[in-house]
Amino acid sequence: MDTNIFMMTPGTKKYTVQDVANMLGIYRGTVINYEKKGVFPQPRRNPINGYREYTEEDLALLRRILDGNTAI
Repeated sequence: MDTNIFMMTPGTKKYTVQDVANMLGIYRGTVINYEKKGVFPQPRRNPINGYREYTEEDLALLRRILDGNTAI
């Protein structure tokens, strides 16, 4: 059973930097470097553990950046 049931509500799922990297087939460091260089905006941080939290919208934007289509 999934203990993170609150995360299963549509629109509220949050992903870690490793989740994002795995889903996009890139290295974790690539995501972080894009943030440091200002190519990709820094995500919100979890107030409890300080981890980066990415949304579905963040994933869509990063996919567009990786595809070379940064027009929003």
